[in-house]
Amino acid sequence: MKTPVAPLATALCLALSAPAADAQEASDMARIDILPGWQMDNGHRMAAIRIRLAPGWHTYWRSPGESGIPPSFNLAGSDNLSHMELHWPVPELFSDNGMWYLGYEHELILPIELVPEANGDIHLNGTMDLGVCNDICIPMQAQLNATLTPEGKGSMSPQIKAALADRPTPVANAKCDASPLSDGMRLTAHLNLPSLPSDVVAVIEHPDRSVWVSEAQMQRQGGTVEVQSDLVPTEAQPFFIDRSALTISVIGGGRAYEAQGCTGG
Repeated sequence: MKTPVAPLATALCLALSAPAADAQEASDMARIDILPGWQMDNGHRMAAIRIRLAPGWHTYWRSPGESGIPPSFNLAGSDNLSHMELHWPVPELFSDNGMWYLGYEHELILPIELVPEANGDIHLNGTMDLGVCNDICIPMQAQLNATLTPEGKGSMSPQIKAALADRPTPVANAKCDASPLSDGMRLTAHLNLPSLPSDVVAVIEHPDRSVWVSEAQMQRQGGTVEVQSDLVPTEAQPFFIDRSALTISVIGGGRAYEAQGCTGG
């Protein structure tokens, strides 16, 4: 996912709101701040959003499953920001009442690679919407306002470095086929994964979040994993799928494997 970038000295103003809780209760469930990180050699800024969760509470991965609340970001009000790329660490696989979801307990360090439009300060101004859950789930919104300056390279935060090292293992040469349905397309992908934990799930992601993607069905065939989902656009009819823009993930047992795009076959 893409949004904007940033440099060093950080003045962060962040507020939380939750429909079912007052401000004090919201901050007790999830405390959010920005780790300023460091200036990269290519001029980008590697920073991170840190979410510290109260005991028993969790939040969600970018595509958490049908029982989760995916986070979203809007930094359209920012100045001197080209885009931002999120580097998600491997999520945990949870199950509850026969349903599964992907997320994080205790703390999430979410690295953000920020790209400026030009030299100079970047002024972040936007929101992060997320869900936090215990026995109940509460949608929350964080107001993210920060000024980041380019002076100095900054500190290579061990926390951010650890989160970057905990990203999914890339999978090359994924194959996939798409066949039409009455209201969309059925995608069947094959990934070469000879060794997997016993308890895993698969997720297919389309870059257009308005496209509904069914829970993936997965089966193993020797050293290959077959993953299948139905994709339905808002028009509810067959449509062209840019297979290079899909993301296919297999997650579980503290590990994750991720294919960026797939080719015919």
